[in-house]
Amino acid sequence: MKKKVFALLLCGLPLMINAQDAFDVLQMSQTELRGTSRFQSMAGAFGALGGDMSVLTQNPGGIGVYRNSDVGITLSLDCNSTKAGLDKMNQTKFNVNNVGYVGAIRLDSEAVPNLNFGFTYNRLQSYNRHYVGAVSNIPTSMSNFIANEFVNVLGIDSEELLFGEDYNPYFDGNAPWSAITTFDMPTKTKGYVGIINDVGDGSMQGLFGERTTGEAYYEVDERGHADEYNIAFGGNFANKVYWGLDFGILDLDYTSYQTYQEDLLNPWVMVDDKDLFLSDMTDDQTAANWGLYNYLHTKGTGVNFKLGLIWRPTQALRIGAAFHTPTFYDMRDTYCVSADLRAYQYNNLLYNASKESNDGYDYSGSYTISTPWRFMGSVAGVIGTKGIVSLDYEYVANQTMRVGDDRGNNYPDVTNNVKNYFKPSHIIRLGAEYRVNPNWSLRAGYSFKSSQVKKGLDDYTFNGIDPLFVDGGESNYEVVTVGTNPTFQYDNIVHHITCGVGYHYKSFYTDLAYVHKIRNSVYNAFSDVMVKDARGNIVYEMPNVAADVKDNNNRISLTLGVRF
Repeated sequence: MKKKVFALLLCGLPLMINAQDAFDVLQMSQTELRGTSRFQSMAGAFGALGGDMSVLTQNPGGIGVYRNSDVGITLSLDCNSTKAGLDKMNQTKFNVNNVGYVGAIRLDSEAVPNLNFGFTYNRLQSYNRHYVGAVSNIPTSMSNFIANEFVNVLGIDSEELLFGEDYNPYFDGNAPWSAITTFDMPTKTKGYVGIINDVGDGSMQGLFGERTTGEAYYEVDERGHADEYNIAFGGNFANKVYWGLDFGILDLDYTSYQTYQEDLLNPWVMVDDKDLFLSDMTDDQTAANWGLYNYLHTKGTGVNFKLGLIWRPTQALRIGAAFHTPTFYDMRDTYCVSADLRAYQYNNLLYNASKESNDGYDYSGSYTISTPWRFMGSVAGVIGTKGIVSLDYEYVANQTMRVGDDRGNNYPDVTNNVKNYFKPSHIIRLGAEYRVNPNWSLRAGYSFKSSQVKKGLDDYTFNGIDPLFVDGGESNYEVVTVGTNPTFQYDNIVHHITCGVGYHYKSFYTDLAYVHKIRNSVYNAFSDVMVKDARGNIVYEMPNVAADVKDNNNRISLTLGVRF
């Protein structure tokens, strides 16, 4: 009877959870170096220069620099290589990076020479990335992490899971749904078994025991984009101060397919379904392989506002500043999760179990997020009629990101996690241009983006560094995810090395850019397993399963435009 109640609840109830956690919001908040080819070839160091359609996404004060109207389009070809461990995956994508128009209205006034307006489309981010990898000699199992979170974090046992007179996890927005999926999985021959099992005394046990060894395999396939449509207005005062206001409308579409699997020798598996005896045998007499499979599709629309200024105190010097509000998104997720388990004894199949959330149908849910505040400062030098050197600094307040319900009320637990996990990131952009002759120009640039996560999170334990004791203090980072997927990812550092060439003849211009992007990321299958006592003190810790991921992206970009 208990099993039937459980199955009915699992298949019939909607999943009432906010499917975004702190690391999901971090990923949705990222931007990358895209725009016109001239902008890209100088690594985006345009905050004090202006006169380019890409500045509407950066420093809208640059629209005031325009003296003539401008219309253009930018196309690009991206060749991305992602390596995790020894495995490398390659992708090639064609994109339209920028399409826009800037109209210049000349006024017969020395105080206000012109007022300008513009409309642009910009691709802010491409989420396309696919990588696979394996980790040998894993220190623990994701099943142990799930079992620990299920009991120690929520404090619920199997009876509460099945009946829940005082607590029903099926209506709890913070319930660990990976645990609900991996507990009591139906089989054809042995009734119900589990990747996590009740071992009595209110304890849950994963598959990894004292003598267990194994390997983990993972695959992440991400697709999608974030696009921005800009409406801007600006002008200048006496050709000294240039100003601009920008209203952005954003469209986000993201899809993720994630697989995590383990092959284990001597695991804790059920071999007697009557007495629920868990085997911890030696001599490779038992084996198991299991997997957790997650699908997520996120769509969102958002708005933001930007304000920018450029001051030209002398002909050779320009100083810029810009301020970006967060992007306020309305989001909707569609997602599902499934798990399977196969166990063997003496090379004979004990059982083959599987379970899907909601009887195989997708769940959906709505919520809101706000991305970080951004502040930019820039300086540029104009060297006669031949050269330009420009430097930008951008401060991204990652700790200000927020997640809320579909009415905009913030979730305090996710807000606290954002503050605990993340720190501000800093972006430095340096660009230069040299005019060879009146028609041809050469350009080059470099940008660097620092890590967004606090010390302790970036020193993950699988590399041999204990996050509990970093710099002589206790960090105690236990990463909490919501929804069906315990996995989280983040970037450590991002570099861009760029160059390009430009040609213009009368009103026509064309620019060509090459951008080489290096991104170092970390994949974490789950957080460290921190087992605590009744007072919340950590009794012992089992490190997670993690791996370095490195992206090398090569992009060729072409811009065609006319100024009139």
